[in-house]
Amino acid sequence: MSLVIDNISFSYGDRDILRNFTLQIPPGKTTAVVGPSGSGKSTLLRIIAGLLTPATGTIVLNGYDISRAPTHLRSVGMVFQDNQLFPHLNVYDNVAFGLRMAKVDKRIIAERCQELLNLVGLTEAAKQSVATLSGGEAKRVALARALAPSPQVLLLDEPLTGLDNELHDRLAQDLQRILHATSTTALLVTHLIPEAEVISDAIHHLIDGDQSPQVGIRH
Repeated sequence: MSLVIDNISFSYGDRDILRNFTLQIPPGKTTAVVGPSGSGKSTLLRIIAGLLTPATGTIVLNGYDISRAPTHLRSVGMVFQDNQLFPHLNVYDNVAFGLRMAKVDKRIIAERCQELLNLVGLTEAAKQSVATLSGGEAKRVALARALAPSPQVLLLDEPLTGLDNELHDRLAQDLQRILHATSTTALLVTHLIPEAEVISDAIHHLIDGDQSPQVGIRH
């Protein structure tokens, strides 16, 4: 599923956050947008998810213009910096949440959750409280939950923030493997170029709302 972001602009009051931002992500590929804090990275993701409305531009997903579609109809998954797991639910129920909201058959939910928990290496933790998870485990659950409904595009907002260097590097490699194994079309935003180089197929740089040309890094 391809994602085409065309001529997106957004402002907070008199401050321009994004100016004529354009980007295309091929089906099954991961593109990273790299920039410092305040450059507009998270704003871009929230626009794609339908949480913010741009002043100009369009968002086309798999041939359909979703620019004005409600968030719940966009088939967009999102992994947040702080995971935003549901503390009253165990690991399995967090992963199953989106499927249950969509009223998917219980058998299909069980199969999908088992598949994803295997993929992220948390099969044995299915009934564990998320409050007892390590930082790395929590991020794996957040990823599995976002992937569970099979979104047409996955948005990753600094998904490895807060980890020590060794765990960060290991999870970056795992994330690249999982996205590739699931043929997920994904947009990663991060302030770390080395992280983007590990996870993504191409990199765009974003500084104060303006973008540089695309930099290809993997064939």
